[in-house]
Amino acid sequence: MYDFDELRWATDALWAAIAGRLGDDAPVLLSRDTKPEQIWTDPELLLGQTCGYPLVTTLRGRVALLATPHYRAAGCAGAFYRSAVVVRAEDGAAALADLRGRRCAVNDMASNSGMNLLRAAIAPFAAGAARFFSEVVMTGGHVGSVRAVAEGRADVAAVDCVTWAHIGHLRPAETGGLRVLAWTEASPGLPLITSRRSDAATRAALLRALDEVAREPALAPVRDALRLEGFEPLALRDYDSVLELERRAQTAGYGVLQ
Repeated sequence: MYDFDELRWATDALWAAIAGRLGDDAPVLLSRDTKPEQIWTDPELLLGQTCGYPLVTTLRGRVALLATPHYRAAGCAGAFYRSAVVVRAEDGAAALADLRGRRCAVNDMASNSGMNLLRAAIAPFAAGAARFFSEVVMTGGHVGSVRAVAEGRADVAAVDCVTWAHIGHLRPAETGGLRVLAWTEASPGLPLITSRRSDAATRAALLRALDEVAREPALAPVRDALRLEGFEPLALRDYDSVLELERRAQTAGYGVLQ
């Protein structure tokens, strides 16, 4: 889910280390030419990463949760993360309430970080109104949302804090004209999953491999590049807080981000 072009060498190295611990049946190369939704629901899925919102909605009961990565970035705390609500540096907004009537960029309506966390943050200020923003611009990804705000095609976006840290480090020109207006609530991070068909032995082998690559000294440069600090086997119930954010917004009369 954080597969920037500049980081593919590190993602590939991490996978090679995991695959090498799983035996000859593990795929040598990662799949990058298939839509995420197809990968997540493939009955042959060995290891993938999804978003917390699909995990508890469209993927519930269809995949098995393995573990949640710990990332090193502002807004992260262990297996939990936040979204940075970003605006242009010269924007006069001082608080979320000031965003009423602005144009909002959203990566995907099935995104926890780009939609669900922002919806929950805006709900108290929407005051039951059908619409808070003047327009919602769909971008297809957090990088696109950052660019939409920077280029003036939108005024605000909620960006996953790990993505925000990567963009700021790898492509500082794209974030230089932006600022963080606020941080959303914390939520369980982007989980690693496997197929529901994966047996107990396969799941145990995957968890062992994840634990080993998180501690392997030779992989320190890879982990540093990916901002990866380890993995934690959260339970599916830990992700119920994602749905609680949705329920709170709905109770406030703001069930749709708009």
